[in-house]
Amino acid sequence: MTTARYPLATSTWDDAEYAALQRVIDTGRFTMGPEVRKFEEEFAAFFGSRHAVMVNSGSSANLIAIAAAVANPDVDLNPGDEVIVPAVSWATTYYPIHQLGLVLRFVDIDVDTLNMNPKLVVDAIGPRTKAIFAVSLLGNPADLMTLAGICAEHGLTLIEDNCESLGSSIDSKFTGTFGLAGTFSSFFSHHISTMEGGLILTDDDYMYQAMVSLRAHGWTRDLPQDNLICPKTGVDFDDQFRFALPGYNVRPLEMSGALGREQLKKVPSLVAGRQANAILFAERFAPVEDVRIQSVAASSSWFGFSLVLEGRLEGRRAQVVSALAEAGIESRPIVAGNFTKNPVMSKLRTVVPTDLPAADKIHADGLFVGNHHYPIPAELDLLLEVIECVV
Repeated sequence: MTTARYPLATSTWDDAEYAALQRVIDTGRFTMGPEVRKFEEEFAAFFGSRHAVMVNSGSSANLIAIAAAVANPDVDLNPGDEVIVPAVSWATTYYPIHQLGLVLRFVDIDVDTLNMNPKLVVDAIGPRTKAIFAVSLLGNPADLMTLAGICAEHGLTLIEDNCESLGSSIDSKFTGTFGLAGTFSSFFSHHISTMEGGLILTDDDYMYQAMVSLRAHGWTRDLPQDNLICPKTGVDFDDQFRFALPGYNVRPLEMSGALGREQLKKVPSLVAGRQANAILFAERFAPVEDVRIQSVAASSSWFGFSLVLEGRLEGRRAQVVSALAEAGIESRPIVAGNFTKNPVMSKLRTVVPTDLPAADKIHADGLFVGNHHYPIPAELDLLLEVIECVV
């Protein structure tokens, strides 16, 4: 096996993170507690939101956000309603929608931005459409201003899957803060790492309280006395074991909260490092006619670098991937390609267009390589050298 000279992901930890772990170990408190609460407060403040809720993964963040929206009496979202989703994303964009009795209405993406095409979103809106679950892919902000306008015009709810785009922004407003709720992932390969972890941002009080309840069995224990979910009895013995919503157990560990507090301090430098690498990447690949790179109209946090093969490389992805692997460059499909091509589709409630040409192109000829928070000029030179040799 060739040693990775250009890996997909690397650690962003240093001594501060290991000290944070030890701090938690010394307390003897390992389940969700004060470190998680402090991280939530700091995370919300950093991104300019009123509330943040931490859970055990970005996947769970999507689940809890959608579940809270369904529970919210001010949101018209009920089983059988349709939610518009892009055809290219990760599995956990889609599963919570299905699991909560909703219908996935797929739309195609823009092959340049890799995000859902707003014009196709408008065309897809029908009488049962109630929400848009917008995904900002690989750090690149979706056209959230336009999508928010579409939602306002048609009475739809906008929720963001921002798990790949922590630190991205549009006109100085962070992605993940444009809709009713926005989700984030802090898994190892993402911008920040808490081992496993995820968060949801919202400005809505009901959504916040519902998510706090839903992440821990749906109980009232962690809710304030005067809350919007379920009146408390005032008897602590009862309120500790009273259940108001059909919840889950997706609580984070105290270690993850402590790690997040240290990682959050580094977000500006981590994102700046990725953006500096993106400038080099664009410079090197702009002249390469046989590779289409991601088009960015706002401030991307550059999760990774996508390559869509064209011209002499079209239809030769397997050969390119093999050459990259031989050179020690790790690569993977662009998220999950056209998700509608997966066998699991037969088990989901969906509305799928007859044609998804952009998603099909990504599925057949798309791949991406890693980006990092430290300079990678040698890695990018190696990537370009391999691509040019294949051509």
